Amino acid sequence: MTEDRLGLAILGSTGSIGRQALDVVAHHPDRFRVAALAAGHVSAELHDQLAGWPEARVWTADGATTAVESHRWADGGLAELATLDGVELVVVATTGMAALPAVLAALASGRRVALANKETLVTGGHLVAAELDRIEGDRLDWLRPIDSEHSAIWQCLLGERLEDVARLILTASGGPFRDRDLGDVAGATPDEALAHPTWRMGPKVTVDSATLVNKAFEAIEARWLYRLPYSRIEAVIHPPSVVHSLVEFVDGSFKAQLGLPDMRLPIQFALTFPQRAASPARQAPPTEWGALEFRSLDEARYPAYRVVREAAEAGGNRGAILNAADEIAVEAFLKGSLPFGRIAGVIDASVARWGTDREPDLDAIGVIDAEVRGALRADLSLPKARA
Repeated sequence: MTEDRLGLAILGSTGSIGRQALDVVAHHPDRFRVAALAAGHVSAELHDQLAGWPEARVWTADGATTAVESHRWADGGLAELATLDGVELVVVATTGMAALPAVLAALASGRRVALANKETLVTGGHLVAAELDRIEGDRLDWLRPIDSEHSAIWQCLLGERLEDVARLILTASGGPFRDRDLGDVAGATPDEALAHPTWRMGPKVTVDSATLVNKAFEAIEARWLYRLPYSRIEAVIHPPSVVHSLVEFVDGSFKAQLGLPDMRLPIQFALTFPQRAASPARQAPPTEWGALEFRSLDEARYPAYRVVREAAEAGGNRGAILNAADEIAVEAFLKGSLPFGRIAGVIDASVARWGTDREPDLDAIGVIDAEVRGALRADLSLPKARA
């Protein structure tokens, strides 16, 4: 081992992306060291991670606990971990928008960020973009996308000029209801919505894949990552999930990044960029991929996709509203107090109720987020959130 290994902070270390990031790290012990870990809760898995990386500092949303050695505890939370001495790259694998202040702090202090969290750019893309504009160098080196779709676009754009791009085309599996009779979709149950045909993810992300809110959120991410207008960002249904996204150029040619569905591939690319290395990700030759089927995205099947896209294009404070309204609507659906077919309507009504054209600062994002969540919890008969 050498001390020139890249120092990592893994925010959201016990979630799906965090665990796979640590799998990549374990596969390359000569390249990386883990300097910080953050999780939502103290758990047996976190204890195993702390034992495996004994030098890592730690923070959890549960607060300080005797289960974590006091000298390893980070009182300053995610932002402190993201700016620790020895941290050079911050992997953001948290859920929700809690990591937004940490992302801004990391970039402001000269740390690179590998982002797997959609909500950061959905709610605060304008703030992140402003921070990136103050940094010299390649924006996609400083803010490295981990989502498989955006990693694919990033890889397709290497060596290309953005002015030569005609369209970015995000691919979507279509979720569990892509082949279901349209009349039956509105009454789908939580168990049916969570039965994703391709990926294994947390419940919130899986429901967002069923509504395609996740794909509309990815369009918002693309707007901020690549600084292209929404008119040049589209999505198609691609059931095999082998083509992770495409770029069309002005001369009519296309570039795509392909591979078996395995998040360890985009995670590792973000960690090793600009180099590549042998990966623990699943591999297979093209003869085993099957047909590369593509379908148009039917907005009648995915009304929430249209609602989110339209709100995003209107701008202002609507990103923060979209994120909060979607989280509460999904929670209500999973708890049985909201039909699947009403998720899009709750989001649309929330944008109409609270939307303005003014872009919020960090404090204002927190205020509108709390207001939307509080009101929707009452409207949907959900218990108040824990303080």
